[in-house]
Amino acid sequence: MTQRCGFCAIIGAPNAGKSTLVNALVGTKVAIVSPKVQTTRMPVRGIAMAGETQIIFVDTPGIFRPRRRLDRAMVTSAWAGAEEADAVLLIVDATDLEEKSPAARDTMAILEGLKDRKGKKTALVLNKIDGMKRTDLLPLVEKFHAAGVFEDVFLISALKGEAVADVAAWVAARMPEGPWLYPEDQAADIPSRLLAAEVTREKIYLRLHDELPYASAVETEKWEERKDGSVRIDQVIYVQREGQKAIVLGRGGATIKKIGELARTELEQLFGRRVHLFLFVKVREDWAENSEHYREIGLQFPNE
Repeated sequence: MTQRCGFCAIIGAPNAGKSTLVNALVGTKVAIVSPKVQTTRMPVRGIAMAGETQIIFVDTPGIFRPRRRLDRAMVTSAWAGAEEADAVLLIVDATDLEEKSPAARDTMAILEGLKDRKGKKTALVLNKIDGMKRTDLLPLVEKFHAAGVFEDVFLISALKGEAVADVAAWVAARMPEGPWLYPEDQAADIPSRLLAAEVTREKIYLRLHDELPYASAVETEKWEERKDGSVRIDQVIYVQREGQKAIVLGRGGATIKKIGELARTELEQLFGRRVHLFLFVKVREDWAENSEHYREIGLQFPNE
């Protein structure tokens, strides 16, 4: 049989469920997930097989109205992913489309952007439909279909895996002929050092969802292979103020200890070996203006 291989970009407003969908499509966790919007900061490639077709799903940062330099870099990266892909999925949170909601505003702006990119194989994915009435969904489908952008519409629950296989089949049918770019058993294209940092960042967000604003970053500073097959990972958590450092550390270091335990457990499952994880917290007011950090996570540093 002829091999096929291509890229599918998953775009949408923040917190629409892009990372959850990528994980469901790939069949394992390759992208971090949290209730906090704009968790994804960089494109993450998850790899799925459908017969003789290899699909590289690109989980992009949420597209929204940017305010900071990091915001602009993330939005630029998301649209670049859509431009370069063979197919595009616009994922929309079906439960958050009230006319004046930020999600609705961002989604409508994305829709306008897609109209300027006609010719791209694009499908609409209405997510989080579990519990919604079909009579409420039909007007949404008609509204988006009228834009003339989408080849197809899917009603799914990425979290529960409902109708995800239908989405995968649609994408697979639109991949071009060509050799596979990755080994058949590879699930993601992300360096281990970067994946480890992302896992720790997820645990910070989950543990400090209400207390810590978007003022933290995680970098893997040291990766040491040990003779017994285990690995030592030293990571630095950067925050912008001393008060934020105190939040991450917690009373008597209890919070950072818990974050480390959660991250280490998941990393051992991901890497299939013992992990010795050491976390340090440093204050760096300008980390979000540091071009090296952008390069580290695969973003282009935007000029003012």
